[in-house]
Amino acid sequence: MTGFSSLMSLIFLAILVLAVVALVMAALARPDAYLAANKQNKNFWLIILGITVLVNLVVPMIFLQIIGLIATIVFMVDVRPALKEVSGGPRRGGGSSSDGPYGPYNGGR
Repeated sequence: MTGFSSLMSLIFLAILVLAVVALVMAALARPDAYLAANKQNKNFWLIILGITVLVNLVVPMIFLQIIGLIATIVFMVDVRPALKEVSGGPRRGGGSSSDGPYGPYNGGR
């Protein structure tokens, strides 16, 4: 293998892994969370991401892989954070430095 073809193989593998991760995350989310987040329904994303994984495995056409990559990125950047927000997922930041694992610590006041 030449350097370029091995680099392209790694890129295609990364695209496939990202699509599989997005598909698993879409499958694990609750169906009502999609509606609450005002996104397309769960079946829509499962079909789109499933087709993306299938195209990456069976039909290695760069044009179709790029379209699937765009759909995967949209899911990971837009839909997934909205699903986590409405599902009450773990918060990052936003809390006080005095917050404990069970809520704010008031120092015995």
